[in-house]
Amino acid sequence: MSETRPGRGADQQRRGDADDRGPAGPRGRAQESGSAGAAVDMTTRLAGVELPNPVMTASGCAAAGRELDQFFPLDELGAIVTKSIMLASRAGRATPRMAETPSGMLNSIGLQGQGIDQLCASDLRWLRQRGARAMVSIAGGSVEEYAKIAGRLADEIGRSGTEGAQDGAIALVEVNISCPNVEDRGQVFACDPVASGAVVKAVRAELPGHIPVFAKLSPDVTDLVSIARACVAAGADGLSAINTLLGMVIDVDSMRPALAGLTGGLSGPAIRPVAVRCVWQLHAALPGVPIIGVGGIKTGLDALELVLAGASAVQVGTTIFHDPSAPIRVLAELADALADRGFARFTECVGYAHQLVNTPQEGHSHPDDLSDESAPQPDLTGEGALHGSRFGGNGRLTQGERP
Repeated sequence: MSETRPGRGADQQRRGDADDRGPAGPRGRAQESGSAGAAVDMTTRLAGVELPNPVMTASGCAAAGRELDQFFPLDELGAIVTKSIMLASRAGRATPRMAETPSGMLNSIGLQGQGIDQLCASDLRWLRQRGARAMVSIAGGSVEEYAKIAGRLADEIGRSGTEGAQDGAIALVEVNISCPNVEDRGQVFACDPVASGAVVKAVRAELPGHIPVFAKLSPDVTDLVSIARACVAAGADGLSAINTLLGMVIDVDSMRPALAGLTGGLSGPAIRPVAVRCVWQLHAALPGVPIIGVGGIKTGLDALELVLAGASAVQVGTTIFHDPSAPIRVLAELADALADRGFARFTECVGYAHQLVNTPQEGHSHPDDLSDESAPQPDLTGEGALHGSRFGGNGRLTQGERP
């Protein structure tokens, strides 16, 4: 494939324009007629499920999509990812539950929401009527709870009589393992490979084989690849990376933590470099496993970073709060960015940066040419890293589940 690269000035101008852009207006289309991106085949496949394009919403940022329906047709996205659902309804944490941070936000919602029965009876059927594909995000406090939720979804899939990613079908399931295991003193599932694998195995056993299971990983570990390997060995068909990073804000006027729950999940543009690094590591270590890139996407160029690192799809989240049309805008911008670089198909770009790491740019030194050969080099494959959470090595979040 011939490689064409627009000048950096054009890219930076486009990224800046998108940053300043508000909502694109009611029910904006994915691509304007005549745009360069219209010629790019945006189809992607995730563990055997074909989606018309790689852009999804991120769990927790748009509920089940009802709020976004007035801005664009939901079936124009690859999938709508539901808010993480538990077995029973939950009131969530005490307020305040959100705090603004530089280039992002901190949230401590506590998985407030309806239970799985209400999701199936209401939101999933509403999405089916809209012809939107659903990726259902599930969460639990025990392996048994995850299994029961998956079983309830299996019943719903059987009743709907749909398979694969047909319009209106439950296309995929995302397992949010960033929750405390109540049977293990609050140890977060996502920080332990054995616990992560146990959850994935239980969920996989309950769901029909044609429904892919994606494990959503936490970046708050020192060996992400070991967690990913455990999930894949247990039956995960793919990986979502990343969940929020644990953070804290203190109000300097009251001199107290800004969140009632003390800590919360950091999201937004500030975490995108972490997401890119994690996707890169996972793709390098597990090249045959599809990855959904999540974290800090605000523009099509942001999404492109994650795709180049190895993501076969991306999720748009926090930016929706100020631009509800962001997912459909990001899709159009990503298609244009691919066309600008000479890609005819989206899938050609997945992990493309890995092919170039051993081809030094003109004017740049190759890593092997560095004079200080004794200097430690970062481990970008995830191999050899110590296992455990960066928080004392036990992975416990004493303030309850991650949002």
